[in-house]
Parts: sequence; structure tokens; C-alpha cells
Amino acid sequence: MRNSRVLIIDDSSTIRAMVEELLATQARCHEIATAPDVPTARALMASFYPTIITLDLNMPGIDGLKLLDELRGYPHAPIVVVSSASTDGSEAANEAIEHGAHACFDKSKIISESKRFIRTLKKASVVKLRATRALQAA
Repeated sequence: MRNSRVLIIDDSSTIRAMVEELLATQARCHEIATAPDVPTARALMASFYPTIITLDLNMPGIDGLKLLDELRGYPHAPIVVVSSASTDGSEAANEAIEHGAHACFDKSKIISESKRFIRTLKKASVVKLRATRALQAA
């Protein structure tokens, strides 16, 4: 995650803290911001300019899929859905990908599969870096 700024969007303070703690151990993850809901996330996206976003699907008010739909068609950081509903091959994971998520990760495995979680975020970061370079070259 080259000089990454990660925005964690989750209504669970425990999950936000767990992800934040994992990311704090990464040398190239320089800044981390957290949002408990979509309205707060919108404000942070406008001022923080994240390079990677983690997003829970099931939140009160505006859910993750609605935010994915809202961002569709606009340039934004790659989004990794981190949700208990997005287990490998699940309908929720497939739907999140269809709505524009870069990848999905099962929230219940953040700690037990922390290395895979970090790799998933790093892959999202590389996708963003390649897209940026392609735009600059054009």
C-alpha cells in the first residue's frame, strides 16, 4: 500500500478499531480515517482524499450498496467491502462487485486471516496506482 490513505467505513467501533490497528502496522499506510456512517464518510472523502476505502454493507440509514451506487460514474478510491454478509461466493459479495466494489472480505476473518486482508487492500492500492499512471500517460 504505497503511501496509502485509508478510509474505514463501518458502524461498529470494534471493527473500525481492529482494521485501524492492522493498518497501523503497515509501513506505507500513512493515514487512516474512520467513519461510523455514510454521511460522515462523504465528508471525509471530500477532505481526506482516501486512496483505499473499506466499506461495510449493513449500516443504519444509508447502506454500503447505496454508497457504491452513488459513487458509480465518479472517480474514487478502490473500495473493499468488509462485511459479514460478503463471504466468498455469497450473493452479497457478488452484488457488491456488481455495484462497483473492487473486492470483498469476510468481516469475521479480519484477524484470523489478517495477512490475506492486508494483501486484498494492497491489490486494491495497486489497481488505483495503475489507473492513475494510465491517466497521466494519456
